[in-house]
Amino acid sequence: MAQPITAEDFIAFDADQARIGQLLFYDKILSGNKNISCGTCHHHDLGGTDGLSLGIGEGGVGLGPERLPGDGPDAIRKRIPRNAPALWNLGHTDVRVMFHDGRLEPSEIYGNGFDSPAEEWLPVGLDSLLAAQAVFPMTSQAEMAGNIGENEVVGAIADRIDLGWPILAKRVRTIPEYGEMFVAAFDHIERPEEVTIVEIANALAAFIGTEWANYDSPYDDFLLHGTPLPDAAERGRQLFFGKANCAQCHNGPLFTDQDFHAVALPAFGPGRTRKWDPIPRDVGRMGATDDLEDAYRFRTPSLRNVTLTAPYGHNGAYAHLRDMVRHMADPLTARADWTLAQAALPDVPWLTEIDLVIQSDALEMDRQAAFLDVRPVALSDAEVEDIVAFLESLTGKTALERPLGTPETVPSGLPVD
Repeated sequence: MAQPITAEDFIAFDADQARIGQLLFYDKILSGNKNISCGTCHHHDLGGTDGLSLGIGEGGVGLGPERLPGDGPDAIRKRIPRNAPALWNLGHTDVRVMFHDGRLEPSEIYGNGFDSPAEEWLPVGLDSLLAAQAVFPMTSQAEMAGNIGENEVVGAIADRIDLGWPILAKRVRTIPEYGEMFVAAFDHIERPEEVTIVEIANALAAFIGTEWANYDSPYDDFLLHGTPLPDAAERGRQLFFGKANCAQCHNGPLFTDQDFHAVALPAFGPGRTRKWDPIPRDVGRMGATDDLEDAYRFRTPSLRNVTLTAPYGHNGAYAHLRDMVRHMADPLTARADWTLAQAALPDVPWLTEIDLVIQSDALEMDRQAAFLDVRPVALSDAEVEDIVAFLESLTGKTALERPLGTPETVPSGLPVD
């Protein structure tokens, strides 16, 4: 049985900093071409995600399933390689790893508090793992930075990962409203000129860590007060912690062991290619560690509010929760039967050819299927539905009533998605 969550389990973020973070989260000023914000892919209206298997990032137009891939020189060049991760409860003190492949975690290996893709170039002063995470989407061409030659931010990042952050920080601090807010909210900032990417990231973390904290689900009532779950959810709970063996990985207060497991999800999309590995595949944790033992293993996601964060899997292979449950019960059978129609992948005609190209590589498909950490279990359709009912009981009663929500406007004056 998972442990209950209380307010004391969360990092104590500053409310004034969170208010700045809310505005920055939805302000496109932090993207290279000023055309996408954090909120575009992690929107309040979509449970903190974008509702897509693989997102349409920089260059796209619109929001969520209705987002268009752009046209002409602004058209996207590839899909985002991975599903937009959920934001729920990332301010919990138990959170110790970020991203699907865990490439960000606390460490003193580089002298700045974190083992990250920025290595020694990550600035000192980031207050939390959540703050360190916030700076990396800004460095991704497909997500927020834009393509080489389009703006000075991506050009600087191409030289070295940290060189774009000062440009973005100057954009923000030279907007009078932001400058005044930072001076008021950060004790060590006396003038707007002192604001760096560190304060920006800490503000974003304060917002994400407080805005998406939620633990008032029917299951929490069951844990804290003994309030019975509905019959189907109770049967599902017993399956989850018993026969179905879900709790082997989905355990603890956040329903995740924060470890990495190979579950043989169907492969599609551009893959997360590496400098010396241009094959359109995603090797998961191995991409961060270069250890063959980590091949095709991905971080166990939290299941709190999971009903609000479809599609599912590191690449969003399944648009429906019951299909993901079926896959976890019998990964190789589900993988063999999977079709692209089970995902939520907007049509982008010039990318269609690449969407399934990896499946024509028979050797790669065999390798992915061979790495499997899940032991199959036979579940009836009724048992699958009961497990889904239990997962629905992990949805907070106030999950869609966030403290700050989406701002109507932002200080840059740029449009808010």
